[in-house]
Amino acid sequence: MLDEFSLVQKIIIWAIPVLFAITVHEVAHGWVALKFGDRTAQMMGRLTLNPFKHIDPVGTVLVPGVLLLLGGFIFGWAKPVPVTFQNLRKPKTDMAWVALAGPMANLLMAVLWASIAKLGLMLAQSGSGIGEPMLFMGLAGVLINGMLMMLNLLPLPPLDGGRVLVSVLPGPMSWQVSRLEPYGFIILLGLLFFGLLGLILWPLVSGLLSVLAWLFNLPPQIFFTIL
Repeated sequence: MLDEFSLVQKIIIWAIPVLFAITVHEVAHGWVALKFGDRTAQMMGRLTLNPFKHIDPVGTVLVPGVLLLLGGFIFGWAKPVPVTFQNLRKPKTDMAWVALAGPMANLLMAVLWASIAKLGLMLAQSGSGIGEPMLFMGLAGVLINGMLMMLNLLPLPPLDGGRVLVSVLPGPMSWQVSRLEPYGFIILLGLLFFGLLGLILWPLVSGLLSVLAWLFNLPPQIFFTIL
């Protein structure tokens, strides 16, 4: 069980998946933007898997760390990869694909971490000492990527889902939704403070966990051992 690990071991188990989750998420945004004609992220050195280029001291370290210690809903953010809207070939349409790239990268990583969890479970059952750490790190990777994916798909600017919504709505409605962007983060913190964010996201995350458990023949309850 995870309770048998020291605090340092628990931090390592969570830190590696978190760093990969935010890094690949942000790089995916910049890479797709580059494919659609915007070189801003590339010119600013943000198309790199070096996590230190993407870490936000508060959003990536402080907030998730405190929530992890308190046993609450894990929530955090990285430094957004810069995208110059006007440089995209079809700005309104292309921005939807740029925004979707991050959550889709998290989905792929959730699948990868689930396969690592499955391998870790098999090794643990065979008596291998590396099995349990690999299992728990895989489970942590699935959870953090699932949460980050579903969080970013919420239709609230400046989240990715909000940017997709702005991209697909007709002009006047798109402009009205985009006006929420300066207040989006405040709204998100309010939902977190009142415990509503978890109520909104957990059914979505649970659905993803159920699908991955089925795909990899994992006991569905196994994901709760990491919480």
